Amino acid sequence: APAGPARWFLGGRLNVSVNCLDQHVEKSPNRVALIWERDEPGTAVHVTYRELLDLTCRLANTLKKYGIQKGDRVAIYMSVSPLSVAAMLACARIGAVHTVVFAGFSAESLAGRILDSGCKAIITYNQGVRGGRTIELKTTVDEAVKNCPSIKHVFVAQRTDNKVQMGDRDISLEEEMSKADSICTPESMDSEDMLFMLYTSGSTGKPKGIVHTQAGYLLYAALTHKYVFDYQQGDVFGCVADIGWITGHSYVVYGPLCNGATSVLFESTPVYPDPGRYWEVVQRLKINQFYGAPTAIRLLLNYGEEWVKKYDRSSLKVLGSVGEPINKEAWQWFYQVVGEGRCTLVDTWWQTETGGICIAPRPSEEKAEIIPAMAMRPFFGIMPVLMDDNGEVIEGNDVSGALCIAQPWPGMARTIYGDHQRFIDAYFKAYPGYYFTGDGAYRSQKGYYQITGRMDDIINISGHRLGTAEIEDAMADHPEVPETAVVGYPHRIKGEGAFAFIVLKEQTAHADHIKEELKTIVASKIAKYAVPDHILVVKRLPKTRSGKIMRRLLRKVVTEQSSNMGDVTTLDDPSVVKEILDAYQKYKEKSSS
Repeated sequence: APAGPARWFLGGRLNVSVNCLDQHVEKSPNRVALIWERDEPGTAVHVTYRELLDLTCRLANTLKKYGIQKGDRVAIYMSVSPLSVAAMLACARIGAVHTVVFAGFSAESLAGRILDSGCKAIITYNQGVRGGRTIELKTTVDEAVKNCPSIKHVFVAQRTDNKVQMGDRDISLEEEMSKADSICTPESMDSEDMLFMLYTSGSTGKPKGIVHTQAGYLLYAALTHKYVFDYQQGDVFGCVADIGWITGHSYVVYGPLCNGATSVLFESTPVYPDPGRYWEVVQRLKINQFYGAPTAIRLLLNYGEEWVKKYDRSSLKVLGSVGEPINKEAWQWFYQVVGEGRCTLVDTWWQTETGGICIAPRPSEEKAEIIPAMAMRPFFGIMPVLMDDNGEVIEGNDVSGALCIAQPWPGMARTIYGDHQRFIDAYFKAYPGYYFTGDGAYRSQKGYYQITGRMDDIINISGHRLGTAEIEDAMADHPEVPETAVVGYPHRIKGEGAFAFIVLKEQTAHADHIKEELKTIVASKIAKYAVPDHILVVKRLPKTRSGKIMRRLLRKVVTEQSSNMGDVTTLDDPSVVKEILDAYQKYKEKSSS
């Protein structure tokens, strides 16, 4: 191997961990790479690039010792911490493929992802800590791996001092790392080798493993991080996302570290120990860029301005919003109250599949206008187009249509793991020759883009993307519930909530009991955030003659647009509409009383 750090495309080969660690260690080893803002307020841990490289190499050598090789898949089920970042980078260093599973997912969700990707090992903590509560991570992993024969080893790190049950497959991670060598030669990777997989909801019940590769992904994450947020050397970059989501991959780990930045790892919640937590952290860590989700902003807005104004936010230069379209009220509060009207606010649109930000107000010409709650400008090389119902490109401005992207870009996903046909069907079939985002958009008079929301059966709960089919599949497991239909409805804080319509086998008096059981089932099969806010029992669901449930009508019922039901002639029995409307009115009256 050539001396010095590997450069891009050295003979077409590279290693992402070298770009994120070694190149900076060579120049400035004591620069802070990570500031871990632990759950316990005021207990931040600073990790330098040299320390992170040491951690990564020891972890990588431990994986190698236990037979993990290039191309093997490794699951990571951990809360945000320097060790979980090192776990991602250690996989990258030895050419293994990581799949991070959000540590709030249930054992069943975790097992499904392990089985689909054929993971050989999983890295976890004994417990997680969040919002002052302890989360039983190892117990969940034990439950999950019971049904996962591909898992040979479970690496367990200690986040708390509590002892957990250790079995035959279990290995104490820190103990092994202390014995491991702190130098690990990086594997030489091809630019199109797999870097990681990340599961995301599709419109069918089964989550899909989105595949990202080495060079294009890292280049795109690094460039968008630098230019969208105007990142300057020495800035403290604060993205408060979890590493279980693509935002955490691109803007907590890979983008910032590739750029030699100081990245904040936020383990807590926006309201622990009180609603001033974000702003107290901004003051104490002197954060320059703050990147968060509209759902958190809407939550904090309800607590009033005093929690924000209590803290000095003069370090802030750029604010960012991610995960769902931000509403105007939240945008104004974020801009005026948090940013004191002096910070650039970038509303960023992108997806797990795009790898990084695709549409955002910056980069742009110096001081170019920013319109509230609009993503506005495509990033370098992104060519958005709007399509009509006939699959034709819509020209001109002041128009709406299906948002597509007309040419490839470096950060785009390459496939769905193990199911390339599904990848083609999901993204390239609806509009041949274009990538279909699944979102609708409006192009303004001036040619700026505004995202209007999903065009399929996918809802966005607190920035978490969830197929309604997943919730329906979970509820269908209840023996008393033969039929369910779930739709999204506008929610004041979460953006969208889930509203479930269910049909019971017998019109039983135990409806309330069944509703509670359904909520428990959804929490254990998917995660707590997926539990419907409302469950309404109806005699039957609106179906077409071919038996397809018309969710469009149910959406109209819950958003109270029943005067405008559109064409109901395709319904098997149009009288079902009045039946459901009556049930909904009764439910609403009962709820408000």
